[in-house]
Amino acid sequence: MSLKQQIDTDIKNAMRAKNKEELQALRSIKSMILLVESEKGAEENLSEDAEMKLLMKAAKQRKESAETYKENGRDELANAELLELEVIERYLPKQMSEEEVKGKLQEIIDKVGASGPQDMGKVMGAATKELAGKADGKMISQLVKQMLKS
Repeated sequence: MSLKQQIDTDIKNAMRAKNKEELQALRSIKSMILLVESEKGAEENLSEDAEMKLLMKAAKQRKESAETYKENGRDELANAELLELEVIERYLPKQMSEEEVKGKLQEIIDKVGASGPQDMGKVMGAATKELAGKADGKMISQLVKQMLKS
């Protein structure tokens, strides 16, 4: 079942359960999918990789919005964003812990033969491909910098 079909099914279930917050989050995901599919030159159905990138982007937007709202004392809006984030995260693969990411990054560093900060591009290229959807890009970048300095 594709992401779009899964979202459609979950929208119907949320409507039956009269869960307005979940319904809003699901509709926003579906809207993003439809926008990408309707772009000029886009494929009719998104690949699984494209779906994951779309969900990662949506999750990142929700996190940033929630942080901004909290900084400005708008807790009710921050809570709404966090609820949407919770719904989006259901469709994402389980995120790796920092220790798991460090282990993977060490393997990648050894594989590409990186020896210092000047090799960060090589490591990041391989790491973002291998860890796509499984770990936050910001965390990957920080860990690679840390690991290459030592």
